[in-house]
Amino acid sequence: MTDGPSQVRGFMKTKFIVAAVVIVGVVVFAVASIINGGKPVDAVAVERGPIREFVEERGKTRLPQVFQVTMPYDARIAAIEIIEGTPVSQGQVLAQIIPADRELAVLAAKSAVERLEAMIRENDDVTVEETSLEQARNQVESTKRTVEAARTRTEAAKAKLDMAKRTLDRMSSLRKNNVKTDEEFENAQLAHVDAALQYQQDLLQLRSLEANQAATALSPRTIEQNIARKDLTHSVLEKQMQEAQVKLTQAETDSVRGVLLSPVTGVVLERLISDEKRVMGGTVLLTVGRLEDLEVEADILSQEVVAIVPNDPVEISGPSIGRQPAMGKVARIYPSGFTKISSLGVEQQRVKVIVHFNASELQRLIKGRAFGAEYRVRVRVFTASNEDALQVPRSAVFRSMTGDWQVYAIRDNELIVQTIKTGIFNDERVEVLEGLKQGELVVLAPESDLLANMSVKPVIRELHRAKDIFSSDD
Repeated sequence: MTDGPSQVRGFMKTKFIVAAVVIVGVVVFAVASIINGGKPVDAVAVERGPIREFVEERGKTRLPQVFQVTMPYDARIAAIEIIEGTPVSQGQVLAQIIPADRELAVLAAKSAVERLEAMIRENDDVTVEETSLEQARNQVESTKRTVEAARTRTEAAKAKLDMAKRTLDRMSSLRKNNVKTDEEFENAQLAHVDAALQYQQDLLQLRSLEANQAATALSPRTIEQNIARKDLTHSVLEKQMQEAQVKLTQAETDSVRGVLLSPVTGVVLERLISDEKRVMGGTVLLTVGRLEDLEVEADILSQEVVAIVPNDPVEISGPSIGRQPAMGKVARIYPSGFTKISSLGVEQQRVKVIVHFNASELQRLIKGRAFGAEYRVRVRVFTASNEDALQVPRSAVFRSMTGDWQVYAIRDNELIVQTIKTGIFNDERVEVLEGLKQGELVVLAPESDLLANMSVKPVIRELHRAKDIFSSDD
């Protein structure tokens, strides 16, 4: 613990020595530079040319719409042989439900319709009932006449009985007066008994025939009711027929839907089912997309996206694009942002920007290389431009203590700290609005040991101009 103060004093002494050595080195170097004609520095001339301001960000290709080929209903799907990357035409067969299953479903539905048609014809055929009704009506009429005859016969038998009764009474009276013999009286008695017996027989037969008439009279009504009931049965069968026809229509529709066609001319993006198996309705089998609709989606910082407007030109680059960048333009900017965590764990507010390729550029990419959706790219959105701007390299510009932009200008082989007014900025160049003239030399990349009014020996560098690409609207 007692060594603490001495260690601090030693450290401070070492720090002072190092600082003194550095200062001496700078002075010696400056003197040597003066002796040798100035410190060599890389310099570039202020020049005019096109310059563009841009926002650069990573993005990825995407398809605005992916078409899914799904199971129309629960069924067994045949093996799907078409694979990812296969070009397809609109209406081309991509998959199908087992043909035999579809045919059997249609046949079963047709059989149900035909069976009900036969039942309706059978129900509507009332030939037998009409014949029976005619027979019943004839029978009623015949029974009616039979009853009338039996009633007449019974009335005759009653009259005969009454006559036999009167004759018997007269014979009985005459017998008492010895006018008639016993034999005649007995004959009158016998005749009365026969008449009574005949009357009773005729009366019983009449009652039987009347009962039969009452029963027979119900037969036509029963048959008429049966015919009327057939009308009700016809209505029921008609309803069943309608249901069967609906099922037949559904079966025929399902048979057509069971052949799954490509919704667009495009390419198979993904095959999710390959083997024959039973699959539930709604299951995705394939996805199809149009590579001609490819676009780029980029998540741009909200503070940068405010400078972007629709139709701004865009340069699209990256390994997936190749050596020659592709051109496009801003199609739309989402109206709301979202929070995204950067790779460093920083929360950033970003906004989605959609970029459309120029048509000819996209065709070049699709035909010339393996290119599709979800490919990583880099976009550079140009937000401002000047075709004839006075400019210097971005590395030549630095901030002053007051926040002004400055450069080291070289005038008469001497460094001058020059404050400038800037315009368009990008990662490579800066537009100079005030402070410099065309042809003046500035230090390309100022080092920390440069000082104002220092003598320097400029080494002129030819810089390759940053590649400015202007979109051509296809």
